[in-house]
Amino acid sequence: MTFGLLQCDHVDDHNRHLAGDYNDMFARWLPGDWRVYDLTAGVFPNPTECDAWVSTGSHYSVYDDVPWIHQFTQLVRDIDVAGVPFVGVCFGHQMMAHALGGRVTRSPRGWGIGVHQFRVRAQEPWMEPPLDSVSLLMSCQDQVDQLPPEATVLAFSDHCPVAIYRCRAMLGVQAHPEWQPPYAAALLNEKNERIGEERIASALCTLDTFRHSNELSEWARNWIRLHAKIES
Repeated sequence: MTFGLLQCDHVDDHNRHLAGDYNDMFARWLPGDWRVYDLTAGVFPNPTECDAWVSTGSHYSVYDDVPWIHQFTQLVRDIDVAGVPFVGVCFGHQMMAHALGGRVTRSPRGWGIGVHQFRVRAQEPWMEPPLDSVSLLMSCQDQVDQLPPEATVLAFSDHCPVAIYRCRAMLGVQAHPEWQPPYAAALLNEKNERIGEERIASALCTLDTFRHSNELSEWARNWIRLHAKIES
């Protein structure tokens, strides 16, 4: 299978020594045959060009008035119509809702940072290995406020009511299973003025907590196999 990475941002140069750029992080998290499309540079694919699509996070918001974001919105709609499996991470998770009839807003609960635990609401056969909860790194201010039609929430927390959800052949994950703690720590330390030293310190203390990144990799692969229109 060919995975198409829809890259919606880049790691700042001074942090790339920690884990590379976002395409490097996703290649480690979900090993496979990858093609990278830098949406921020206007490099857009045909919706059926790859067997499955994965979208990265971004420092942008899906509702920003930016040309490539408008184009990405339409691309997600086209991928949905084509029925090609899609896994949206953070910004990609939010773009699913934004493009398909839901809503994304600035969360009234504030920044989600550090390692968070999400309760699994609905265990489905492809969610293998089965888990009652998942712990993952978070870094977001926006959240899905209203689901698109036909969407189902799969995992949630008090801080993030729509942590994982599905909609037809699309799967959204608000957290960052592709991140490693050193990169998360670097970003947190750059946000002291925006978020506040006390909250940053609290989030930094969670980075040694066990994370289910490997399990989420299996879930993503199972989801893609379930919906891919080729022999698995």
